[in-house]
Amino acid sequence: MTQDMAPLFAAMQKYVNDGAVAFHTPGHKQGKGAADVIKMMVTPLGLKMDVSLMAELDDLFAPTTCIKQAQELAAELYGADESLFMINGTTGAIHIMLFAALSPGDKVIIPRNAHKSVLGGLILCGAEPVFIEPVINSRLGIAMSVRTEDVARTIKANKDAKAVLLVYPTYYGVACDIEKIAELVHKNGMLLLVDEAHGPHLKFSSALPIQAIDAGADMSAQSTHKILGSFTQTSMLHVQYGRIDKERVHMANALLQSTSPNYLLLASLDAARRQMAQKGTVLIGKAVRLAQELRERVNNITGLYCGGIDLVGSEGCFALDWTKVTVTVKNLGITGYEAEHILRYRYKIQCELADMYNVLFIISMADSEKETAILLKALAALANDCKQKGKAAVVAASKLITLPEMRMAPRQAALANYENVPFAQSEDRICAETVTFYPPGIPLIYPGEIISSEFIEYIKKGQQAGAKIVGPADTQLHEIRVVK
Repeated sequence: MTQDMAPLFAAMQKYVNDGAVAFHTPGHKQGKGAADVIKMMVTPLGLKMDVSLMAELDDLFAPTTCIKQAQELAAELYGADESLFMINGTTGAIHIMLFAALSPGDKVIIPRNAHKSVLGGLILCGAEPVFIEPVINSRLGIAMSVRTEDVARTIKANKDAKAVLLVYPTYYGVACDIEKIAELVHKNGMLLLVDEAHGPHLKFSSALPIQAIDAGADMSAQSTHKILGSFTQTSMLHVQYGRIDKERVHMANALLQSTSPNYLLLASLDAARRQMAQKGTVLIGKAVRLAQELRERVNNITGLYCGGIDLVGSEGCFALDWTKVTVTVKNLGITGYEAEHILRYRYKIQCELADMYNVLFIISMADSEKETAILLKALAALANDCKQKGKAAVVAASKLITLPEMRMAPRQAALANYENVPFAQSEDRICAETVTFYPPGIPLIYPGEIISSEFIEYIKKGQQAGAKIVGPADTQLHEIRVVK
């Protein structure tokens, strides 16, 4: 095999060309029964390739032919012992990673700004989190990464922990010193697990932070779809087996992924891998250069700030993914949520996320000078409009809330009997669900933690500013679930 091959696509094409009459799932029978709107969305060939589990198309959970070949090529490219294709996104990959590495009651050290999918994995496997608080950058109003010394301190206080999980890089592109942390973790007999959802492109540019597997991670979950070219909902789980039980990984994979995987999704991972093998260095290099040029020009617009090299080496920022362009708008007198709305509906610009102070833009291999010029023009117009209105800078409670007290393990609290109480009157109760501003999807409270007055006030301020709440059954948070 060579990296120029796409084994999954080739097998699907061969099956379609064979012309077998379909008496199998899916029910649209290679597009013949598909609704008209589906035919508008997917090409005739794509519908024909939406096939089922025929022998020549291999088995995702016991691969021997085309899926095995595709995953082996991915592992070779990324430098892993094994790379598993995920059709339930990096959420699914993180669930599999935690389920494979941890057992009920195991301690795992986790940054507090971990994505809510980590909570889902903890509930599934029954592990108990020990949190590290990340550094807060007051100028940006966001959580950065964890400091090596904080990881070392937490490990020393929790020698019985089974693993350390890192968010690397963060949603904002901030990276810790993962190589030193990997050495520290392994020296203490622990596993290093990495939520690398926002780092599938790191392998392909020396200007970017080192990839987690190359830095010594035992497992890393990457969202191939987020920055690279595979379909939404597709990711890869990369594994180094020196400290990981291979059979446990395969068991978790078979338990937690669908037994009816979509072959278009699988083939898109195969195609994205080939594209990166053939042109990844050029494509990602171009994206990095575009992002750097955009960052410099944004900083020439009065009232806007875009952190770059000045952030690297500051507390909680060992390195930075340049393709994540975070524009701070607070000095315009508007919140990031307001900026997102104005950019979307006045200037037809859709950002990746907004928070109290910032809007975040992702520059990928699909972008060119044309797109970044449009964005720059819109940002300049936004800044000029706000300047004319003469608003004062936004001042808000931008730090993360004080780490809540954990009274019960997340799994125990999530599965406990609960009752609904008015949110405003829930102080001192044990939360039975999670509450998250999305994006970025970082839980503000976990099941099992004590609801504080500070938490209640923080949520109210976020709601008033326009933050979207996900997680609780009542997304307006008139009521919240608490353990009975």
